[in-house]
Amino acid sequence: MASTDIVVSPVATKADLNAFIALPKRLYAGHKGYTPHLDVERREAFTPGKNPLFHHVEVRFFLARRGAKVVGRITAQVDNAHLERYADATGHFGCLAAEDDPAIFTALFAAAEAWLREKGMKRVTGPFSLSVNEEVGLLIHGFDARPMLMVPYDPPYAGGRVEANGYAKAKDVFSYDYDVQNAPETIGAKLMARAGMAGRVKVRSANMKMFDAEVRTLVNIFNDAWSDNWGFVPFTQAEIDHASKAFGPVIVPELAVFVEVDDEAVAFIVALTNLNEATVDFDGKLGPWKLAKLLTRMKLLGVGSTRVPLMGVRKKYRNHPLMGAGLAMMAIDQLRQNGKRLGKTTAELGWILEDNKATNNIIRSVGGVHYKTHRIYEKSLG
Repeated sequence: MASTDIVVSPVATKADLNAFIALPKRLYAGHKGYTPHLDVERREAFTPGKNPLFHHVEVRFFLARRGAKVVGRITAQVDNAHLERYADATGHFGCLAAEDDPAIFTALFAAAEAWLREKGMKRVTGPFSLSVNEEVGLLIHGFDARPMLMVPYDPPYAGGRVEANGYAKAKDVFSYDYDVQNAPETIGAKLMARAGMAGRVKVRSANMKMFDAEVRTLVNIFNDAWSDNWGFVPFTQAEIDHASKAFGPVIVPELAVFVEVDDEAVAFIVALTNLNEATVDFDGKLGPWKLAKLLTRMKLLGVGSTRVPLMGVRKKYRNHPLMGAGLAMMAIDQLRQNGKRLGKTTAELGWILEDNKATNNIIRSVGGVHYKTHRIYEKSLG
C-alpha cells in the first residue's frame, strides 16, 4: 500500500502508550530470539516522573497506524547530557518496531526526523532505547540467540529497512557467549605477578550490607573507565539510584566482583540474572500468579543464564601493558568461579564496541564467543 495509507501521530493517551508497548509482542511472537519486556517495567521506563532519564532527555513517542491498526512505532530523543558533552547537534531515535513494509519505516523516520529538526538537530544516531546507557543498537547478527535482559531484539528485515531510509553504519557493538561451567582459568594472576603486583591485589564480592556505597564505587569506576568511549554519557546520581532499586531483584552479591589494588577498588565486573529466562512464557504480564511463578523460578529453581552489562578498569591501570588485562581477567575469574558454584551455566558479555580491541581481545582470550552484533546507525539531517 502507499505511504498515504499510513498515519503517524505522537503517543498522547494511556491507550496509545499501551499500544506502543504491546506492538513488539504481536510482531515478534514466536521468534526464537525474542522475549517480551514486562509491561509494568516498560510503562515505568516510558513515563516521565518515574524514570529519571527524562530529567535530561526529551522524548517524543510515535505510533504508525493503517486505519485503526497499529503497524509501527519509534521514538525521537534529544539528550541534553549528550549535547553538553559533545556539542554536535545530534539527536537520537529508538524503540523501533514495525511490520515488514518499507512505507511504514519511511513514515516513522519522517516523523522522528521532522521532530528532531524542529529541536535544532543536524544529525541523528540510533537506535538508543532510550539512551546509550540502556538498550543500544539494532540486531543484525544472532537472531536466534538466547533472549537476554536489556538486549534488544530486532527481526532480520529491520536493518535493510533502516538503511533504505538513508542510514549508514556508525558503529557495531558485539556480545559474547561465555560458558561459565567450562571456561578456562585466565592468566590474570600471572600477569599481575609479572607486573610486580603480587600481594597488592585483592578480589572480593560485593558487600550487600553496604549496597549504596558499593554501587557508588562501581559507577565511579565505570564513569572513569568508559569516559573516552564513543558516545559515552555518564550516569547521573538519580539514574544510579533508580537502577539500583530496579535491578535489586536480579543482583546476586557473588556476581558483583571488585578488584582492589592497595585496598582501592580499581576494577569491577557485574552479572545480572537473566530475567528473560524466567519470564519467557509471561507475554509481558505480571499478575499475582505469574509473580509467584517468577519468584519460584528465581529463588528455588534457579536461572542458569546471566548477563554482564558492566565491566571496567580505571584508566590509570587500563593502559598498562600487563595490569589492564590482568585486572580484568582476575575479575572474570572470580565471577566465573562464583557463578559456577551458584549453578550458572552461561553469561552474555556485552555490549563491546567493535573497535575496542583491548576488551574484545580479553573476552576472546578467556573463552568468550562472539554471537550477537547490534548496529548503531547515523544520518545527516541537513
